[in-house]
Amino acid sequence: MILCVRFRLEPMYEAVLPRLVELLGEFTPVVEAAPPDTLLADVRGALRYFGWTPAELASVVRVRALALYGVDCVIGAGPNPMLARMAAREARPGATLVVEDPEGFLRDRPVAALDGVGRATARTLCAYGLDSIGRVADAPLAVLQRLVGAKTGRELGERARGVDRTPVVPNALSRSMAAERSFTHDELDPSSHRRALLSLAGELGARMRTEGQVCRSLTVTVRYADRSTTSRTRTPREPTAHSAALTALAYAVHESFGLQRARVRGIALRAEGLSPAEGAAHQLTFDPADEKARRIEAVADRARAKFGPRAVLPGSLAQGPGPGAGQKPGQGPLAA
Repeated sequence: MILCVRFRLEPMYEAVLPRLVELLGEFTPVVEAAPPDTLLADVRGALRYFGWTPAELASVVRVRALALYGVDCVIGAGPNPMLARMAAREARPGATLVVEDPEGFLRDRPVAALDGVGRATARTLCAYGLDSIGRVADAPLAVLQRLVGAKTGRELGERARGVDRTPVVPNALSRSMAAERSFTHDELDPSSHRRALLSLAGELGARMRTEGQVCRSLTVTVRYADRSTTSRTRTPREPTAHSAALTALAYAVHESFGLQRARVRGIALRAEGLSPAEGAAHQLTFDPADEKARRIEAVADRARAKFGPRAVLPGSLAQGPGPGAGQKPGQGPLAA
């Protein structure tokens, strides 16, 4: 049995997703994150161990998420990830939808509701009268393969019959990662906003380099005193995990908001389109400053890995009562 848990996370709070992964990890080690707000968990072993039904386990997960992090969720449960995701999309807030009869659950639904069917495929199928999942399930395999291709047709027929061979992969590389900073009061000072962006870009860059990933876009989200938010996404010139490039991009997006004297309560960054760094192209440059910055960054990463994440900080973050305050002599961060 698979649980699909969709947390009702505002854009500013996507950084809490790793903690929610740990919460589900208390019940099963097979948890796959699907950022920004969804988790898949294989709970077959947990159900046998605790002697619970899927609905009972889901209620415990919901209560703990609310109690520990103040986050509500909708939960779908099914025999495979596809059915669990579809159930989660149709579940009411605060409720769990369990799919016990896959054929009855799928049969009368429109073909566009089938997980993995896009608009173009749905239009093609509907043009030939295959407008429901049940009709697709009843159609001969040769017909489906002629309409949408051999591989796609075979997979479509299986999914229409409730078959999904996709496993839940624990510790899979995320497609995005986020970090956020909240201010203790309405912050009007643009320099404080830039310091938060510098800290966030450094954190995301270090995390991506540790995991051997690069991002293809960066989203900046600003939360105001009235709890409204503004988000904007930019694409770097090339996929990157270089903190300096991420910082410059974040600054450019922040300036495009034209905030001036806006009452800001928090700022978040989200790196999206993550992919392995070994497969990313990097434009060669003859600029010695860029190569020097990357060498310094590599040395700083090794220092953080040995002495902790706050061992090396940019000078502007090491000043004043910000990061590093309250540490004993000899334990403060090294200003870069």
